Amino acid sequence: MNTARRSRRLAATLLASALAGGGLTVAAAPAAHAAAGDVVAKLPISSFSALAVDSAHQRVYVADSNLGSYDNKGLVAVYDFSGERVTTISTQRHVSGLALDADATTLYVGGREGMLKYDTATHQPQGGLSLSADTCGRSLAMAGGTVYYTSSYTNYVSECESSLTHLNSYHTDNTAQVTGWQDYGRLQLEAGPGDRLLMGQPPNTRAADPFVAVYDASGQTLVRTAGRRFADADGKGALNLKDLAFSPDGSRVAVADAAAGTRLLDGADLSDAPTGYPALPSGASASAVAYSGDGKYLARGASATGATPDLLLSPADPGDATAPLEFAFEGSLDGDRVAPRGLEWSADGSRLFAVTTNTAGNQYWLHVVQPPAVQYDTRFTDGLTQSPAQAVAGEALAVRGRLELDGPAPAAPLKVTATRTDANGTHEIGTATVKADGTFTVLDEPDQVGEATYTVSFLGDLTHRPATDVTRTVNVGKAASAIALTAPAEASMSTGVQLTGTFTAQGRALPERATLKVQRTDRLGTGTLSSVTVAADGTFTIDDLPRTRRDTTYTVSWPGDDLHEGATASATVHVTR
Repeated sequence: MNTARRSRRLAATLLASALAGGGLTVAAAPAAHAAAGDVVAKLPISSFSALAVDSAHQRVYVADSNLGSYDNKGLVAVYDFSGERVTTISTQRHVSGLALDADATTLYVGGREGMLKYDTATHQPQGGLSLSADTCGRSLAMAGGTVYYTSSYTNYVSECESSLTHLNSYHTDNTAQVTGWQDYGRLQLEAGPGDRLLMGQPPNTRAADPFVAVYDASGQTLVRTAGRRFADADGKGALNLKDLAFSPDGSRVAVADAAAGTRLLDGADLSDAPTGYPALPSGASASAVAYSGDGKYLARGASATGATPDLLLSPADPGDATAPLEFAFEGSLDGDRVAPRGLEWSADGSRLFAVTTNTAGNQYWLHVVQPPAVQYDTRFTDGLTQSPAQAVAGEALAVRGRLELDGPAPAAPLKVTATRTDANGTHEIGTATVKADGTFTVLDEPDQVGEATYTVSFLGDLTHRPATDVTRTVNVGKAASAIALTAPAEASMSTGVQLTGTFTAQGRALPERATLKVQRTDRLGTGTLSSVTVAADGTFTIDDLPRTRRDTTYTVSWPGDDLHEGATASATVHVTR
């Protein structure tokens, strides 16, 4: 047995999302929670050049480029859809690109000195054609019934990144043709619907502004129909190509750009699509991209460390906000990241095949991922509640609810997102984990007096459909303040009177120390004394020389502010001569 079977592993680390206001936090669960099968096979290769999927025979082909020496052997490992190795195809010289014909009867393999052909039912060689020697590895794609391949010759493999590469074609009559298209670097090919061919250029010392191009391969001559470079007038924004793919209907082109993430382009003219895909998680660099054959899913591979996801499965529609399935690969059981060009789907979208590699790039794994085929309904029940019953500006408020799910329990906790809308606009609060019984608690510190509407959303995942948002409007009041005043029962006009006190304000801290108003009322009337500023610890002292005998009342007050109620306190002192 050469496969490891296990449940899929999500990015496991829970993140802390800082909330608006007072630094409260809510534990944020991973972004996807739907159950998905993940079978892993350790590949018998130390380098990787191509991945091809034969859905007709349920076979997966992985090529070991093994460049570096003329004497290096070639190897193509063959697996079934359950991750079991079926056989190994060995060649006298290194191999690189792979392509299947339209009915999956023939596997084309780019060899060092020619094009090799294998019967996909028996995996026996079916001849081929000698070509000019290729020392840098070929990229292959079948478009318009023709195999297109790249060819580059250098004296040293170290020169391959910027060597001149030619695009040629291999035909069913066992002849080759020069297309005339050429450029520098390891040009990458990808076939698309409607007899179209994509070619992309990775960055190199002789291509400061690499390109992506679309070709019409329906005729005898390969015709470019669209082309684009990405750098601006200052040379910024250039493409760092790792992979590219047509959507199944050909309307879009997705590009894995290690510098910009996932670029989504119009399939006709390569302009930016009106709506793009969300950014990859922070710390993840794009390495691969692939659409499922049924048009439902987009797989995005990345190079990331730790719990940062290396693989995301999302709806192919960029306007669908359903949360992705996320996989974090880390260690000897998984590999550490998705290899460039290491993603391919089965034709029906039931399986994704992902090649991962370790940090050193000398070990490889094949993952067979089965996204869930069924989606279940979700709903919020019983509305939202709050505590405390009176919301106060600058104080913690808990908004609670319950999410009900159809279908099986999720493999990992789901999460809901929340926003607060008040007079200052809409604010993202963060995320909250849904417990096993469906309950959740969102914590917030409202910072605006008046009405605040809380909206809780569940965006769904690949197993659960989004729920209709639930809202609750609360009235946020001012926070309380208080003055505690201490005075002697008796004082004299000659020695004076000293009062001490403490000022406290709940909710959000005051922007500056409070200044208290002091009034004195005696038998001669009421007058205002000098104001007193509260110390950093909230204390204050009032010293006064009374002007007459008998009872004197001191009143200390604070008017309040936008977020705090005012406060007042009084004390009466009997004054003697």
